[in-house]
Amino acid sequence: MGLVAYFDAASTEPLHPQAREALLAAIDVGWADPARLYGQARRAHLLLEQARTEVAEALGARPDEVSFTSSGTQAVHLGVLGTLHGRRRAGRRLVTGAVEHSSVLHAAGLHERAGGEVETVGVDLSGRVDAAAFAAAVARPDTALACLQTANHEVGTLQPVPEVAEACREHGVPLLVDAAQTAGRLPVPPGWSVLAASAHKWGGPAGVGVLAVRKGTRFHSYLPEDERERRRVPGFENVPAVVAAAAALRAMTAEAVRERSRLSALVDRIRQTVPEVVPDVEVIGDPVERAPHIVTFSCLYVDGEVLLTELDKAGFAVSSGSSCTASTLRPSHVLEAMGVLTHGNVRVSLPRGASAAEVDRFLAVLPDVVRRIRQDAGVA
Repeated sequence: MGLVAYFDAASTEPLHPQAREALLAAIDVGWADPARLYGQARRAHLLLEQARTEVAEALGARPDEVSFTSSGTQAVHLGVLGTLHGRRRAGRRLVTGAVEHSSVLHAAGLHERAGGEVETVGVDLSGRVDAAAFAAAVARPDTALACLQTANHEVGTLQPVPEVAEACREHGVPLLVDAAQTAGRLPVPPGWSVLAASAHKWGGPAGVGVLAVRKGTRFHSYLPEDERERRRVPGFENVPAVVAAAAALRAMTAEAVRERSRLSALVDRIRQTVPEVVPDVEVIGDPVERAPHIVTFSCLYVDGEVLLTELDKAGFAVSSGSSCTASTLRPSHVLEAMGVLTHGNVRVSLPRGASAAEVDRFLAVLPDVVRRIRQDAGVA
């Protein structure tokens, strides 16, 4: 087998060259504790604050609104539970969409087990929440927080964040926006009160998340307080990784217009060609209002895990929202909420630099892989 075509950028974008360069440089000069006063510490502090300023600018925030976490998941957990804790006098209701990332749903579950109330707004066949239903949900008394992602992580459908944000503003409810799939790729929609993102989704190193809390949003961490990161995130900052994350975000943002146009055209080719060359396949998600790099389809009569394994053998690293694993033993909650086919699911998410030749090779290999799996399963 030759080189593997990496088509799983929605999970992790490969490290951007500028991030690698910044990381190596910062390891040498940014290793000290940025909270101390000696020379090496002041140098680390300056690097940390410069990175904070760059990330804030890219996300449309103020530097003092931005804190760094250990992951996007931790940013979501802290954002959801910290805002609910800060607004506990306003109410105990949390409103979310049915296809939010599992980090949001797990935080919502913890809130519910602690006596809070959670309302989940359903989605249509494309995976988009009903903005009117969401607005009606946040209008109900005692609503403390609403959560909505910018784009779905499994099918790429863009969510109506501006409309929902306007409803939240009207009713005085803060909106937490999970921008993990679009930060660095698309402009951040306005109107958020709390924002979460993850550096390894935009070509930064793993282990860096971003939590931004707008001035005026009541927030109180549910963890013991720490003097670091605006008292929102306890623990020692990984300054070299944060510097590399900022460098990657800066580079991805600069390349965004060109890359999203190019990748979107490749995704359109996949969306159009797969149903033409593979029988009994369903392409999922909005064909137009979507993240530029994600396309998902499901093949009838095909086991998802077998399909991913065979594609890996053929030289393609892809993922699936529906493959049952030892840890979940159930299909994707996103596909179930959408009411679409959950078996034989493939998510292709193209990284920066993905080539037309790789996509053409994928489209040439896929039909035979699916045919062989169906034959082995006794399906004509």
